[in-house]
Amino acid sequence: MTANLRVRIGVDVGGTFTDLVLVDDRRGVIYTGKQLTTHQDPSQAICEGIARIVRESGLTIDQVDGIVHGTTLVTNTLIERNGSRVGLVTTKGFRDVLEVGHEMRYDLYDLFMEKPEPLVPRPLRLTVTERMSAKGEVLEPLDEEEVLAAARQLVEAGVDAIAVSFLNAFANPSHETRAAELIAGAYPDIPVTTSVGVAPEIREYERTCTAAANAYVLPQMRRYIKVLRQKLQDLGFRGTLSVMLSNGGTAALGVAEDAPIQMIESGPAAGAISGAHYAGLSDTDHAVAFDMGGTTAKMCLIEKGQPEHSQTFEAGRVRRFRQGSGIPLKVPVIDLIEIGAGGGSIARLDRMGLLKVGPDSASSEPGPVCYRKGGENPTVTDADLMLGYLSPEYFLGGELELDTGAVEAALKRKLADDAGLETIESAAGIHAVVNNNMAAATRRYIAEKGRDPRKYTLIATGGAGPVHAYGLAKELKISRLIIPFGAGVSSALGFLLAAPAVNDVRSQIVLLDQATPEVAAGLYGQMRENAVAQLTAAGANRHEVTMKSSVDIRYRGQGFDIEVELPGDFLEADFRAGLKARFEEKYELLFGRHITDVPIEIVSWRLTASCPRPEIKLQFEGRQIDRREARKGTRRVHFGQSGFVEAQVYNRYGLTAGTTFKGPAVIEERESTAVVGPDATVSVDQHLNLIVDIQDTRGDLV
Repeated sequence: MTANLRVRIGVDVGGTFTDLVLVDDRRGVIYTGKQLTTHQDPSQAICEGIARIVRESGLTIDQVDGIVHGTTLVTNTLIERNGSRVGLVTTKGFRDVLEVGHEMRYDLYDLFMEKPEPLVPRPLRLTVTERMSAKGEVLEPLDEEEVLAAARQLVEAGVDAIAVSFLNAFANPSHETRAAELIAGAYPDIPVTTSVGVAPEIREYERTCTAAANAYVLPQMRRYIKVLRQKLQDLGFRGTLSVMLSNGGTAALGVAEDAPIQMIESGPAAGAISGAHYAGLSDTDHAVAFDMGGTTAKMCLIEKGQPEHSQTFEAGRVRRFRQGSGIPLKVPVIDLIEIGAGGGSIARLDRMGLLKVGPDSASSEPGPVCYRKGGENPTVTDADLMLGYLSPEYFLGGELELDTGAVEAALKRKLADDAGLETIESAAGIHAVVNNNMAAATRRYIAEKGRDPRKYTLIATGGAGPVHAYGLAKELKISRLIIPFGAGVSSALGFLLAAPAVNDVRSQIVLLDQATPEVAAGLYGQMRENAVAQLTAAGANRHEVTMKSSVDIRYRGQGFDIEVELPGDFLEADFRAGLKARFEEKYELLFGRHITDVPIEIVSWRLTASCPRPEIKLQFEGRQIDRREARKGTRRVHFGQSGFVEAQVYNRYGLTAGTTFKGPAVIEERESTAVVGPDATVSVDQHLNLIVDIQDTRGDLV
């Protein structure tokens, strides 16, 4: 088997379902699978799903060359605050960095403003003598005896991991490196995270938060990886196990074992990669990738086939959508918004009698009421079933029969009677509220970037995405949406579409006028060597590695900066004039103006090294694919003010390229169901994507 003809499996562990995609490059076919997530031991659903999809594909596990894995374990651990007991060793005088944070308040006038609790309680934050200047000069040497004493005190206090974050370590990491060596030498069973090991850049608060967060999830992630690796070996897997990173690239398993914080958005990142792939296939320059699963919904802007990126991420916000109310992490991520709106999101009446949906989810245990697994609270999936969007007999291709009677009783008991509504009105209200929640979040996300949603195409993926995409598009006044074939497992497919990638950064403040090619070459030389070494160690061809360089840049005196890409030949030519023009253009896009009489300075220098993305032939196979007649019949489906109307039901697997039809319609496949209203026209393109054009975008689907 050549390197280009492989068998690979992508596995996305979500809050409700574990999605799987097997790509057999030799035969040019794709197989899909879906399992309910086993929260007590996620590896159980993973291994059961892998064994099944391999069996259905006619292969054996020893023929699988690689598995790419992503999980919500990291982000859920931070949100639920069930991570490890962590100690922090920091510079004397900086014990309270995690609590002081920024001087800026996310809510200026709230005297009782709630801040996120530090991941490390104050008694477990200890200080030692050392001091480094912002230029990397040693002002006070590291007291090694104090380091060992602090480590001993933390271990006696029962910590599971230790984070080390010293002042200005980004300029000179020698003190942090030595402290980690001392702690590891004295206590080899205690994992140590240095701030420069996970976030080697300026800003003390964010760097310390990132180190603490990595230490917080590290022991659990190592246990999880150990169990998963052993179970896969017992299954007979002998290939390479890789992980999906939040930046949209893949990496060797060692990253998950040393820097799991880089996986905090691995699943959502894969959904964005998948959305970008389908945007490219359909020649769509401006798209919103919309991925809605059982627990959350994610939205990401795709510009000219590429998802947008960010160098920071906020975890565990105490106020939804409020920037600054969470834990800031210096982690390269695909820039997206994520909200608690999924098929399992629970509906309830608040104290004012108003209908609320989410952010809490029934997940897979006990799941929505209709699953008949013990769920008692109505969810979005339950509402969708009552409205006719889902078939009780064909959910998961018929593997999971849905109970309409149980849902009707739960809606009546929990919502309708108290609100004075009919059960169908309650279900329609749930559907409308969750769509409105997603639309509000998307509008704000797009507006913050100075964009207009009406100029975008919506690409819907995830198990629940195609059900809600039509309503969301109406809310956003978007006139076109694309629903890919196999949309329900698109995140798992995104794992296999992602390229191996490495990110690196160096913080050194330089005035733009003084940023010569020689200065840039000195900063980027080591970064480039390290990146190529990491990628080749993971099996990449060094001649196929491409480099993308950017800088964090601002007007001097500003507290925040924006990222601007450097031209490709910046090491050989004077790049300052071009960089200034790019900076001013982006600044004006964000703020409506640029400044002419203030010097510009570069704060940090960034590098992304990646390999070519794998090419996949989108030919889906499997026993669940029924290529018989496209028309399955009709059923009554609820469309807002129109009430119930008779809609044509289509078998997705019977729709061939070039097919066109008008709504109202329901298009069913094993892992998801697409719903389009009476004012929509659907066509099937050459890749079997559904292209939905909406004539009326007034947003009256309620």
